[in-house]
Amino acid sequence: MAKPGVLDSDPVMMVKKTLELKKKELKKLVKSILDDDDFSIETIDQANEALCVIKDLKMRKSSSSSSSSSSSSSSLSLSLKMHSNVTYPDEFKCPLSKELMRDPVIVASGQTYDRPFIQKWLSSGNRTCPSTQHILSHTVLIPNHLIRQMIEQWSKKQGIELSNNFSYINEDGITEADRDHFLCLLKKMSSELSDQKAAAKELRLLTKKHPCFRLLFCDSVDAIPQLLKPICRRGSDSFSSVHPDLQEDVITILLNISIHDNNKKLVAETPMVIPILMKALRSGTTETRSNAAAALFTLSALDSNKELIGKSGALKPLIDLLEEGHPLAMKDVASAIFTLCVMQENKSRAVKDGAVRVIVRKIKDRLHIDELLAILALLSSHRRAIQDIGELDAVPTLLSIMRESSCERNKENCVAILQTLCLYDRSKLKDIKEEENNHRTISELAQNGTSRAKRKASGILERLNRVVNITHTA
Repeated sequence: MAKPGVLDSDPVMMVKKTLELKKKELKKLVKSILDDDDFSIETIDQANEALCVIKDLKMRKSSSSSSSSSSSSSSLSLSLKMHSNVTYPDEFKCPLSKELMRDPVIVASGQTYDRPFIQKWLSSGNRTCPSTQHILSHTVLIPNHLIRQMIEQWSKKQGIELSNNFSYINEDGITEADRDHFLCLLKKMSSELSDQKAAAKELRLLTKKHPCFRLLFCDSVDAIPQLLKPICRRGSDSFSSVHPDLQEDVITILLNISIHDNNKKLVAETPMVIPILMKALRSGTTETRSNAAAALFTLSALDSNKELIGKSGALKPLIDLLEEGHPLAMKDVASAIFTLCVMQENKSRAVKDGAVRVIVRKIKDRLHIDELLAILALLSSHRRAIQDIGELDAVPTLLSIMRESSCERNKENCVAILQTLCLYDRSKLKDIKEEENNHRTISELAQNGTSRAKRKASGILERLNRVVNITHTA
């Protein structure tokens, strides 16, 4: 005969006992449905929930029967501290995290998981049960009160306090095992090259596929410096001397962790980050350079970062990379330049660094017109930029794009640049007047363009008419 209290603290016996109780409850509910024509929807819901719980308990009992004998009293005397090695009964572990469940919920397949982990699974676009691989008929998560009660009961018997001291470190489902693994990978970044490359490769994958890993970098001020150690500890030529694969992985990790809003300020203000990204723009592989530009674009979402990046001199290597014209890098480079130049001070820096010359040349060659016209329109509010546009004889190109393009945004940007140009350089009105006489390009846009394009085109037409009137009067 079992000693008093043993059945209550043995998870296997608790599952068996609960299974029998649930079966009896289901039997009563089914009998009520069969015998009573006026049964309620609530009764069906209760029966369905009971059936799901029975299925889950049965599966847990089967999967753990081979290992239940090893769950002795010594392995059950646990202390649930954040940094201790804890072994939990299999019946109470989440199949995804392998950790003790805090908020057990049932999915459509009848399986029970811990809410943060199954929610993360579903939020990633998965619509199958992780354990059975069956397609889920719905994604509603039903609280499993029975399992939760059993966990609480067992924990109380073992002297474990069920507070927030589980193996979670945040709501995104990171466990202490994940944190330990993360710290181990960072430590390897200070080891020999083979360890550095392996660690960087894994961190790149983790920060790409699991957004919650990006947050770990803002948990410690040392995390990002540790990541950068292999590429900034060998002096001024350190970056070019680093293995290309390691360069690429570290820069891509910086990009991945910069995506999270909580990280943007920390990443940009870490002393070596912007200089490292600038070096990557100049001397990395094409993908490394593209990802460095993308990182600067992502970081520049914050106004404080725009200022910091601009003052650091990052616009010049971005413009140089734009001039080189690597197809894989062009969109990221253009996006970074555009976002940075939203700030007036950065417009001046970009113009001074030769952005207009590079952009006009690319537009004349009909390369990446959409992105580059947007930047040129943004820069055209700067007096020196307008002067450069005029000197580079860009008017015929802009007019031909307006005439030939089917993209309304491109037409709008072209006419906006032309209107600003007309305000500062009346000599350009001659080319525009000739275009209007031959093709009525401006008039067409004034009638059928976007609201902004109509306004800009009408402004040019008014200016043309004033010049004509002045000429006739004279």
